[in-house]
Amino acid sequence: MKKRLIPLMIVSLISPRFFGQNIPIDPSVKIGTLSNGMKYYIKKNTLPEKKVDFRLAINVGSILEDENQRGLAHFMEHMNFNGTKNFPDNKLVDFLQSIGVKFGQHLNAYTSFDETVYMLPVPLDKPGNLDAGLKVMEDWAFNATLSDKQINKERGVVLEELRLGLGADKRMQDKYLPKQLYKSQYAERLPMGKKEVIQNFKPEVIRKFHQDWYRPDLMAIVVVGDIDVKDVEKKIKNNFEKYKNPLHPRERKSFNLPNHKETLVAVETDPDATSSGVQFIIKDTGIYQPDITIEQYNQSIVEGLVNIMLNNRLGELINSNNPPFTYGAVYHGGTYARSKEAFQGSAITKEGDQLNALKILLEEVERAKRFGFTPSELERAKTQILSSYEWAYHNRDKNESGDLIGGFVSNFLRNEPIPGIAWEFEQVKKFLPTVTLTKTNGIIEKLVKDDSRVVVITGPQKDNITMPTEAMVLETFDQLKLADLKPYEERNKVESLIKPFKSEGKITKTDIDVQLGTTTWTLSNGVKVTFKKTDFKDDEIVFAALSLGGSSIISDVDYNKTQFAFDALLEAGIAGLSKTDLAHYLAGKQVSASSYIGGLTEGISGTSSKKDLKTAMELIYACFTDLNYNPDSFNAYKIKKSAMLTNLASDPEYYFSSEHAKFVNQKNPRFIGLEPTEKDWVNTDYKKAYDIYRKKFANAGNFQFYFVGNIDETQFKNEVLHYLAGLPASGSPSTFKDTGYRPIEGEYTKVYKKGKEPKSLVNISYSGETTYNEKEAFALSALGEVVTIKVLEKLREEESGIYGGGASGGMSKIPYSTYSFSINFPCGPENVDRLTKSATAELQKIIDNGPEQKDLDKYKEGEYNEYKTSLKDNGFWLQGIAQNQVDGSDKHDILNYQDKIKALTVKDLQNVARKYLSKGRNIAILMPEDGWEKTEKADSKKEIKDSAGAKQ
Repeated sequence: MKKRLIPLMIVSLISPRFFGQNIPIDPSVKIGTLSNGMKYYIKKNTLPEKKVDFRLAINVGSILEDENQRGLAHFMEHMNFNGTKNFPDNKLVDFLQSIGVKFGQHLNAYTSFDETVYMLPVPLDKPGNLDAGLKVMEDWAFNATLSDKQINKERGVVLEELRLGLGADKRMQDKYLPKQLYKSQYAERLPMGKKEVIQNFKPEVIRKFHQDWYRPDLMAIVVVGDIDVKDVEKKIKNNFEKYKNPLHPRERKSFNLPNHKETLVAVETDPDATSSGVQFIIKDTGIYQPDITIEQYNQSIVEGLVNIMLNNRLGELINSNNPPFTYGAVYHGGTYARSKEAFQGSAITKEGDQLNALKILLEEVERAKRFGFTPSELERAKTQILSSYEWAYHNRDKNESGDLIGGFVSNFLRNEPIPGIAWEFEQVKKFLPTVTLTKTNGIIEKLVKDDSRVVVITGPQKDNITMPTEAMVLETFDQLKLADLKPYEERNKVESLIKPFKSEGKITKTDIDVQLGTTTWTLSNGVKVTFKKTDFKDDEIVFAALSLGGSSIISDVDYNKTQFAFDALLEAGIAGLSKTDLAHYLAGKQVSASSYIGGLTEGISGTSSKKDLKTAMELIYACFTDLNYNPDSFNAYKIKKSAMLTNLASDPEYYFSSEHAKFVNQKNPRFIGLEPTEKDWVNTDYKKAYDIYRKKFANAGNFQFYFVGNIDETQFKNEVLHYLAGLPASGSPSTFKDTGYRPIEGEYTKVYKKGKEPKSLVNISYSGETTYNEKEAFALSALGEVVTIKVLEKLREEESGIYGGGASGGMSKIPYSTYSFSINFPCGPENVDRLTKSATAELQKIIDNGPEQKDLDKYKEGEYNEYKTSLKDNGFWLQGIAQNQVDGSDKHDILNYQDKIKALTVKDLQNVARKYLSKGRNIAILMPEDGWEKTEKADSKKEIKDSAGAKQ
């Protein structure tokens, strides 16, 4: 089974044709229904080995809440982690961590309007883990204890999660959602609910929600992994069939997003808004129906082609030298409501340019509506779709269980088809050649109409910005019908990326590392190429090229003139091709490559299918030898970047990060900010950045290349000898250097004030120079994971003061040896002092007594679990074998990791805690602006009044 690679596009304008041949169901999936109505999906999949993924899908979300339950569908999700029949209180998370499942990273859940889904991956390296996973699923489905004590403790955690969403975006959303969700139940049932309900509901109210909706006929259990299907099916029947539905079950109603004749317009601003944007929605007329017949499936492919062609045109505008917006896209797809789809478009713009962006989005749609698409556009779109399906088909036997399981969940919740990638690839191959321009050109006529339209415009509130009015938005639609538009002009077809050349390169030396399974060739131009052939994916090759130096060897003056230009260099394109030309050339190819100049290294990274390896080599060669120089593209990049960054400092979290970075780097003349200001752009020298790039990439002999994946060595060797051995190599070898600048030293507490909402962030950190020690570095990293466990136990589970948070630690060898450790968490400003003391007290316990063995064991099990999975990942190996070039670490570390984990002791962690965390503590705190206490009190009074009104 493979989920479709283009959006499901069938619309209600196309009536379901039940007389057609139905889409088949993937025969490798065992699907059944228990006598109580509970559904199950089971599939054997051996990647990763000895691991299984579970999902519990419940066809219930916030849309079904009663008025006094607003927010309790989500609260119920929380409660399933806070006490069940077999795992009382907080024992569930404790148990799962003990078998290697990390809370939040592996173990998780979500609640939306119409559904609740629980996610659990379980390692099968120990007897009983499969049964334990099924027992967790059973408890989540039916056996939540919902004790008064745990409910009242969890209120604080859920309120902290709600707090995280506060800010300018939420304030604007509260104003425009009533129009987006016009006269619908969805407008009244946002999943996070109402603060006053979460604070004040009586425990029996959530118990009623659980009793009404957590029942077998609304559930499915999904099991995908390295399992015996018949055995799992038997266990599911034994564990789940005994549960009964209520005698008089509540009706599981479906809700719609009503249509309306008028165009609804919302123009909302906020002083703290960080970006400007526009969105339009044109709702479908009827109720959405998923694909059932092959005819409908084919129609969705046609709509997918239209989606690609429209967005390719918008991409050309974005990549032009005069971009109308930073980001822009249109598509047909889902809305907040499961039962309603819509034709939608959105753009991120410069300040005050939202109306123009709306005009351009609509004009491109109108252009396609009037004149249709061109033959070459259709051909490129077909190639793109076919290539995606082909790549998925070739890797069909190497999909991980986590990538497959979502399709089965969607089949249960939304009846989306699950025919499997083998069937889909064959169907796409058969159908695509029959698609004509007549078919694609008729689509937009059905999607675009004059009613049921909603336009939302948002942006910062400033005296010098005049926002459009509702009348101006409506006039834009009227003017569209009279717009003098011309047909789309097709660009010249690009036949090749680089000019033919002859390479005399040779392999002068071959080194084989039997342990790593790598081969290293030294080429006649000095380039080194290390490759590892794997079968983790049948059609994937990942690659990187590294050279030491980066920006560290650029003078302070030149660095400050160029640091913000390096990311813009590729905007000019390569080999005489613009970004748009390059996109056309690469259409239908599963390949990417991009170059960079970093702090200590420069290089290239990318990925490729086997058949597109030649194109990947062309891209690499062009990045080295033929980067375009185009000041206009740099100016366009500045325009787009400025549109995103101009108001970023209005965001309290960004402001906090930026101001604290300025504080700790106040003695570093190379630090001029996290992002460029208008003054920085004026001082930026694009030509100098371009010249630095060309100089660095002129000496390929300073680079080592790494390739990992399903490599055909004969083909690979030919491409290496032609392209990589043909690269120029001039100049002397380089390496990075220590610039000598250091963060400020000494203990301090810094408080930064920003934002109107009652939100704070706390960062407790320890850092400094040291002599690098590999064992200590490993222990300090493990200590971060262990302290994360304690922070969540203490600050979240015991004190109900945070939703999330954690710690991290480690050492770095380069460019000089340092250690660092930090604890971070968001919380309410009224709790900053208390929770900071609690966090540091937990750390002091470890310094004094060492961590508990059970917490170290949890860390070890989680690392074993991740490591075993990572060993079958191409990207993991690429990073591992390249690390030695950068920091001189043992190149065999990737093989010894599990032994290093096993060797860690409680004493090792206590020793590094004592050595590095007993002094030098720095605290940085984000607090809201003065006056937040008054706002909080006013809100509390309003909530009490609202709550009283709700009771009436």
